[in-house]
Amino acid sequence: MRPENQSSVSHFLLRGLPIRPEQQGAFFALFLAMYLTTELGNLLLILLIRLDARLHTPMYFFLSHLACSDICFSSVTVPKMLVNMQTQDQSIPYAGCVTQMYFFIVFTALDNFLLTSMAYDRYVAICHPLHYMTIMREGLCILLITGSWLLSCANALCHTLLLAQLSFCDDNTIPHFFCDLGALLKLSCSDTSVNELVIFTAGLAVITLPLICILISYGRIGATILKVPSTKGICKALSTCGSHLTVVSLYYGTIIWVYLFPSSNTSSDNNIIATVMYTVVTPMLNPFIYSLRNRDMKGALEKLINRATVLSQELIHLT
Repeated sequence: MRPENQSSVSHFLLRGLPIRPEQQGAFFALFLAMYLTTELGNLLLILLIRLDARLHTPMYFFLSHLACSDICFSSVTVPKMLVNMQTQDQSIPYAGCVTQMYFFIVFTALDNFLLTSMAYDRYVAICHPLHYMTIMREGLCILLITGSWLLSCANALCHTLLLAQLSFCDDNTIPHFFCDLGALLKLSCSDTSVNELVIFTAGLAVITLPLICILISYGRIGATILKVPSTKGICKALSTCGSHLTVVSLYYGTIIWVYLFPSSNTSSDNNIIATVMYTVVTPMLNPFIYSLRNRDMKGALEKLINRATVLSQELIHLT
């Protein structure tokens, strides 16, 4: 397209959620409650892991980083969506949009890598229990976390730098509640073939390969469990994987729906709803899934409540 038909875009308009104006108030209250639950629930999860010495293991080390990632993941999109719903101002500056897209890609990739690290941890714990502490040593855990952060940031930076090279036309309305990379590419007047190639390549590295690793890990776990002679041993092995499998199913199920069944095959509104599932709902449910189905987490929570009760009673006596 000729330069004269292109224009410099200073801001974008976010269409938001597919809800009617009279429903804005109810949905604002709902998403505000969900956001606060996500932040407080994951903060509580981190606090429990930090305070209870029994939870200072590789599995809970990864879980604390997943909780931190979920706190940031929700904070990238939900506060802006709530502000837009309350003020009816759908605009977002160009720089703000690119920044939001960058951090969204960072924490999406980080969740993938952390879930993969947790699957590997469960594989070693069940398939090689005698060598667990030797294999999952502190140095390896730190290396996995550091590598996850570096790969996630590098992936997001690559997409951001390529997007910065594009020009945008007069149509600046994004049919989403946040600055989605795919939606931004559709608004561009420039050739986006390189961007699409990088999205495909990075998608294999960031989404497909981690999912394959998770499936292989649980395939090996399943084969090992079938060799366990006692039912009690099978139940114990499954209890250590149940929470993680539930989170993986929720997270990857919605991602697969969004990216393998795009809006060309189904409605754009359905894609937005599916995106809400893995950006808002899944981070909110993670603390409940890991706490309610985990005896160690329940014990740590009871211990924290008892300590808080004793402390409050002592303060009452002092006053």
